[in-house]
Amino acid sequence: MSEPLTENQIQEALANLPGWAFADDTISRTYRFGSFTEAIGFITEMAFACERSNHHPELTNVYSTVTISLNTHDAGGKVTEKDIDLAGKIENLNEKRV
Repeated sequence: MSEPLTENQIQEALANLPGWAFADDTISRTYRFGSFTEAIGFITEMAFACERSNHHPELTNVYSTVTISLNTHDAGGKVTEKDIDLAGKIENLNEKRV
């Protein structure tokens, strides 16, 4: 079982993850793309990183906007290092596309 991070630990980690925010025991970020196809391509690429990490986000897609929310279910729905790590991997994917 993963250990929940404190709010201070989460805020420190988010300092290195631009655009990510912490609220309601979740870290999240919204990405905007030029088209629906770009958004779906990002989701598809992200899915492989999530599967390799065996950690899966809650996500929504509305046309060219993708919102990702992360917390760890086996830690009672709190934010853990698994969430921070996956957010970093998602950020790396985003940086490759710009």
